[in-house]
Amino acid sequence: MSHDFQTDSRKMLKRLRAVMAQDAAGQARLNQITALIAEEMQAEVCSIYLFRDENTLELCATQGLNQAAVHETRMRLGEGLVGRVARTGQVINTDNAPATPGFRFMPETGEEDYCSFMGVPIQRLGEKLGVLVVQSRTSRSFSEEEVYAVEVVAMVLAEMTELGAFIGDGAAMKARHKHAVLVRGTPAQEGTARGHAWMHEPRVIVTNLIAEDPVREMERLTEAVEVLRVGVDRMLSSARFGDKEQLEVLEAYRMFANSKGWMRRMEEDINRGLSAEAAVEKEQSTARARLSQVSDAYLRDRLHDLDDLSNRMLRILTGQGTERNTEIPPDPILIARNIGPAELLDYGRCLKGIVLEEGAVGSHATIVARALSIPLVIHAGNITSDALNGDPVLVDGDQGIVHLRPDETVIAAFRDKMAMQAKAQERYASIRDKPATTLCGRTLSLRMNAGLMADLPSLEGSGADGVGLFRTELQFLVRSKMPKRAELSELYSHVMDAAGGREVVFRTLDIGSDKVLPYMKPNDEPNPAMGWRAIRVGLDKPGVMRMQLQALIRGSKGRPLSIMFPFVAQREEFDAGRAELDKALERERILGHPMPATIKLGAMLETPSLAYAPDQFYRDVDFLSIGGNDLKQFFFAADRENDRVRRRYDTLNISFLTFLQSITQRCMATNTPLSFCGEDAGRPVEAACLAAIGIRTLSMRPASIGPVKSILRRTNLDELRGVIDDAGRNGIQSARPCVMEYLREKL
Repeated sequence: MSHDFQTDSRKMLKRLRAVMAQDAAGQARLNQITALIAEEMQAEVCSIYLFRDENTLELCATQGLNQAAVHETRMRLGEGLVGRVARTGQVINTDNAPATPGFRFMPETGEEDYCSFMGVPIQRLGEKLGVLVVQSRTSRSFSEEEVYAVEVVAMVLAEMTELGAFIGDGAAMKARHKHAVLVRGTPAQEGTARGHAWMHEPRVIVTNLIAEDPVREMERLTEAVEVLRVGVDRMLSSARFGDKEQLEVLEAYRMFANSKGWMRRMEEDINRGLSAEAAVEKEQSTARARLSQVSDAYLRDRLHDLDDLSNRMLRILTGQGTERNTEIPPDPILIARNIGPAELLDYGRCLKGIVLEEGAVGSHATIVARALSIPLVIHAGNITSDALNGDPVLVDGDQGIVHLRPDETVIAAFRDKMAMQAKAQERYASIRDKPATTLCGRTLSLRMNAGLMADLPSLEGSGADGVGLFRTELQFLVRSKMPKRAELSELYSHVMDAAGGREVVFRTLDIGSDKVLPYMKPNDEPNPAMGWRAIRVGLDKPGVMRMQLQALIRGSKGRPLSIMFPFVAQREEFDAGRAELDKALERERILGHPMPATIKLGAMLETPSLAYAPDQFYRDVDFLSIGGNDLKQFFFAADRENDRVRRRYDTLNISFLTFLQSITQRCMATNTPLSFCGEDAGRPVEAACLAAIGIRTLSMRPASIGPVKSILRRTNLDELRGVIDDAGRNGIQSARPCVMEYLREKL
């Protein structure tokens, strides 16, 4: 290319735009593009490889290589130089391709004559779509300017691939956002939902990539940056922060918005022929590709800042998403990378389902989704890129599967599944007011978990005997500052009113691990699940614990009060918590507030250590509740947030059931009331087995009470216990196969 690089770059982009404007089939366009680039780059070869599937690249067009290889030559991700570019997202530029590590000779292409190789990823905001390759017979490294020119063309190709410009020829050229997509994630809240996508942050689609008038584009960029900076300044000045760290984060955000380097790079992009929008997106893609490789937490945070700023800039430049251009559909399936509990509560019960690209099984957003009984799938890879507002979506929260733009066959099968579930719900409604009495005459108490006032109407509708767990941390998590004691006591009073005399067990503040208060400085812990959390935080911050205990005492208004401390690992922690309660009671008595009619003080058994506490502990607690989710992950040493290992452990593992049985026996010997709280309590088969080994109170989400009651009323616990015992005697690792066979015969 000539020395007047900017002019040449604009000229190449203009020619590219002209090719794209022609009414031609996808393959014809690709052929013209490869010929154009080869000519402009004064190179003998230009080839375009696109992903056929997530692990396979296909040669889709070439100028210079053997045409018979088109749509025949394929390679795995990471294979050869092309595969390396696709895997790493980094440019390879070499004057001796055969001597470069990773080179793979493909005889069918006839590429042995070409020494020089430049491979550039075709990617958009971290989404890998393919590789653009330029090759030359003469041994030379392509200049920085030439590499840049090909990067710009690759970006334009990425956008055009996204927009379906190459539809028509070859399996690799299916239009994005047109075809059906199946996404496998992690189930976080059970249930099924059918509706239409509602993007929490609608993605901006850039259509005018190449600009005629760089001066005008520069003006548009300058105006947009000014609007952005004013907006960030306004955010900063109107913010009310009790935490100096949050102020520092926003200051860093403003510093990024004022970055001269960012501005300079975008101006260079415009000078080379891109529109203002394309310049913003190019820098966003480049930064994402670089920073997504780093492990440094600070740099990753800056990546989020840059993403957010770039998206704001794109919305300003295009007008998309500055105001909601489309109305929320009547059956919205919320799609987001991640979402906070306050934002989720803003949507409320109007949502039919939620799909998150990130998220965590125990996060506060997940807890809110469970409280609202909304099916939720997390870890749904690339869902924010694959989905557009209004796309039909099916969410299977039981399996952790999302169907985007499903075909009629899938819709019909899904409709049948939902109809069967609706029929089952009708059957459960008919036994709502009947006791959970088994065939052998034992009656269980089925309670519900809650955390919001919105949960409480489910108490009546589900037939629950009470609230076995009221999560008090949600009121702390959805605020930007610590709630006041008066606000909490009023809420706790309303909860008890809504319970209508049924027992409500209030769990004290359970934060830490994956639940971090926005106004409390997070600790950088190597393993937060086993770190500073729950009662450990309460005992180290006694002011917060006392305030909450006082709010609970006042909220009781003389009624019976049940309180439970979370994550107690040893007797001393419970004793210290009880001492704090005694102080709070004494203070309230002195102030003249009415005392609770009775107080029950219990603990959550979530660590194996507490199972082996002295007998005196079992006599001292008024009740124990097994926190199954945490206890299971610590018992099996398998992180429930880690998909590689979380599926390996089974609740019906004989060793785990034997361990639980030892706890029930200790509780029987000391007359300590015992309940089981967690996801397994709401799974009918697991619930029946827990009842068979002696647990008589189960606490679960309201929607699970019907199915659990139904199986219990049709089960003989003595027989089921015999099946479990036989499995243990026979040396079987899990009782599940034997239990399932027994239930199939009996039910």
